[in-house]
Amino acid sequence: MVTDPVCGMTVDPARAAGHVDYQGRTYHFCSQHCVHAFEADPEKYLSGKKQAMPLDAQYTCPMHPEVVQVGPGSCPKCGMALVPMEGAVEDDSELRDLKRRLWVSAALSAPLVVIAMAPMLGFGRSYPLVELLLATPVVLWGGWPFFHKFWLSIRHRSPNMYTLIGLGVGAAYLFSVAALFVPGMHGYFESGAVIVTLVLVGEVMQLRAMGATSQAIRQLLALAPQTALRIRDGREEEIPLTEVQQGDKLRVRPGEKVPVDGAVLEGASHVDESMLTGEPLPAAKKAGDRVTGGTINAQGSLIVRAERVGSDTLLARIVHMVSQAQRTKAPVQRLADAVAAHFVEAVIGIALLTAIVWGVWGPEPRLGYALVNAVSVLIIACPCALGLATPISITVAMGRGASHGVLFRNAEAVEKLREVDTVVVDKTGTLTLGKPKLTDVFSADEKTALRLIASVERASEHPLAQAIVQGALERGLELAPVDDFFSMTGQGVVGTVEGRQVAVGSARFMQSVERDFAEKAEALRAQGKTALFAAIDGKVAAVIAVADPIKDTSEEAVRALRAEGVQIVMLSGDSRRTAEAVARQLGIGEVVGEVLPEQKLEKVKALQGARRVVAMAGDGINDAPALAQADVGIAMGTGTDVAIESAGVTLVKGDLRAIARAIRLSRATMRNVKQNLFFAFVYNALGVPLAAGVLYPFTGLLLSPVFAGAAMAMSSVSVVSNALRLRRASL
Repeated sequence: MVTDPVCGMTVDPARAAGHVDYQGRTYHFCSQHCVHAFEADPEKYLSGKKQAMPLDAQYTCPMHPEVVQVGPGSCPKCGMALVPMEGAVEDDSELRDLKRRLWVSAALSAPLVVIAMAPMLGFGRSYPLVELLLATPVVLWGGWPFFHKFWLSIRHRSPNMYTLIGLGVGAAYLFSVAALFVPGMHGYFESGAVIVTLVLVGEVMQLRAMGATSQAIRQLLALAPQTALRIRDGREEEIPLTEVQQGDKLRVRPGEKVPVDGAVLEGASHVDESMLTGEPLPAAKKAGDRVTGGTINAQGSLIVRAERVGSDTLLARIVHMVSQAQRTKAPVQRLADAVAAHFVEAVIGIALLTAIVWGVWGPEPRLGYALVNAVSVLIIACPCALGLATPISITVAMGRGASHGVLFRNAEAVEKLREVDTVVVDKTGTLTLGKPKLTDVFSADEKTALRLIASVERASEHPLAQAIVQGALERGLELAPVDDFFSMTGQGVVGTVEGRQVAVGSARFMQSVERDFAEKAEALRAQGKTALFAAIDGKVAAVIAVADPIKDTSEEAVRALRAEGVQIVMLSGDSRRTAEAVARQLGIGEVVGEVLPEQKLEKVKALQGARRVVAMAGDGINDAPALAQADVGIAMGTGTDVAIESAGVTLVKGDLRAIARAIRLSRATMRNVKQNLFFAFVYNALGVPLAAGVLYPFTGLLLSPVFAGAAMAMSSVSVVSNALRLRRASL
C-alpha cells in the first residue's frame, strides 16, 4: 500500500486509478482527479508546503447531493467534478488541468480548422494525414477527462452528459480515421477536435462559475480569526483559536475580530455584526452583552468570557446549517429529475434514428450526413443544464440568505416561503424584546405582597416570573424559600412561602377577583402591560404589572411584510386587552389573546383550513408544535434550540425585518429557478430537433457539430451564470 501524494489517501497500487513517473519514481493515485492535480504541479505536492485539501475533507456533487466522498473526484452519476463541503479548502487543480488542456487543444484546433476548410472555400487541397496529426492529441489527450468520465458512466450504468460527448467525439474521430483508408470519403477530424476544445471552454467557465456559488460559505469561514488574546494570571498571551476553551477571558482590541461567542465582562464598544445579520450599523456592547465570533470590534477594548467555542459557535453552526441545507432538494426539482432520468437514453435513441433516416433517405454522401447529424444530436443535448437549473439557484440563495441573517434549513423552505400570505407571530420575544420589567404593584401592603409573590415566582423559569423576581431584588426585598411549588402552563403558579399559600396568574387561575383589582388590571392592560393577579391564602390580594418593550425594529418589519402582501396575525398568552394595545402600536389588525401553547397549534391549523399559506414565527419551547405545523416555521436565532430545530427558517438575530427579506429572496430564487428550467427545457426541445436536421427539407440548413458543441458548452454556463445573479438580488 502507498499514499496518494495529492490527497493523502491510502492506495493499493494494483487498484490505483492512475500513476505518474516523476524524477525516477512512480506515484500512484486514488482518483484520476489526483493524477491531473499532480501532473499540473508535482512540486506543490511533493514539497508539502501546500496541500490541496485536508485529508478528511468531504466532497459532494452539485447535482446529486447524496453523493459524498472523502477527497475530490467525479460524480459517478453525472460525471461532474465534486465540490468541497463545509470547511474544505478549495481545490483548483482540476480547473488548472483543464485550462492547460484547453490552451493546447485550441492551439492545435485553429490550424486544423483552416486546413480542413480550405478545399471547401476553393483554395488549397486536403491534407488528411496532417489533420490526423493535429486532431489526435486534441481528441485523445485534450478530451481524455471526458472519455474517462464516459467510461465511468458506462461502468456505473449511469448515462450522463459525458456519455453523449464520448459517443459523439469518438464516433467523429473513428469515422475520420476509417475515411483515410476509403478513397473519396471525407473525414471530420476538425469537428471532433473543435468539439473537444469548445467543451473544455464550457468546463472551464462552469468550474469558475461553480466556485463562485460557494463564495458565501467561504466568506463566512474567512470571518473566523486564527488567534485569540487570552488573559491568564494577569498576563496576556496570543494563542491559536483551537486552544480557546469555555470560560477563558479574552481581550478584543479595537479593529480585531471577536474570536468566539461569549459575554462582555469589561469595557464598552460598538461591534460590526453586518457579516452575520446584514445590518450596516454597529451594535453597542457593554458589560453583560453577548458578542458573536467573527464580528468586528469597531472601537474600544473589550474583555470577553468565552462561552461557545469550536463547532458550537454561531458562525460554525451557520456554516454547518447552510452546507447541510444546500444538499437538500426542492420539490420543484422533481420534474427536472424525472426528465433527466431518461434524457440521455432518449437522446441516444434520437441520434440513432437520425443516423438511420439520413443514411437511408438523405442526399449523398449519405453516410457523411448520417454521421454529422447524429453527432450534432449527441453533442447539443445537455442534461447538465437541466440538472443544474434548480440546485445551483438554491445553493446561491442559501449563501445569500446566510449573509443577511436568514438561514434556511432545507430547499423546501426556500420554495415554500414565496407562497406565504399569512405570518403568525408570537408577541413575547418576537415582537417584543422578551425581557419584561416589573412596572406596577397594586396592593394594600405592596412590599409584603411583592416579597411573597417574587418568592414563588423564583421557582419559575417564565420570563414574566424572572422580571418579577428581578423587580423585587431591585427594590431591596429579601426572598424566602418556597415549598409545594406547582406550575400550570399558560395560567399560573402556586406555592407555600413561610406557611402562606401564594398563587400568581391570570384571572381564570383565580377563584374570584374583586372589582377594584379587576378594574386596575384592565387599566394596566389598556397601557399594553401584562397584568397578573396574586392570591394569598385563597384571596386575591394584589395586581402586578409587567411590561415587555416592543423591539425598535418591529414596526418597520410589519410595514415591510405588508408591502409584500402578507397579512400578520399576532398570538399572545397575555390578555386580549394587553395584546390589542401592542397590536395597535404596531398596526396589526388580527390579534388573538389569552392563547395557551396548544391553542397556537390550533390557530395555525385553522388558518391553513381557510386555505392560507402560513408562516409561524416564534422563539420558545411552547412555539415548537406550531412552528412544525406551519407551512414554514421561522425561529428567532435568539430563541431556544428546540424552536430552531422545529423551524424551516432561522433568523440569526431574531429581527422580524429579516422575514420580509427571506420572502423576497424566496420569490427571487423561484423566479430564477423557473428561468433556468425554461431555458434548459426550451434549449433541448429546440436544439435536438434542429441538430437532427428537421429544417433541412424546408431551408436546406443543417447544424454543424461545431456549433452544436458551442451551444452545449454554453448551456450549463448560462444556467450557472443566471443563478449567480441572485448574489445581487435586492433584499
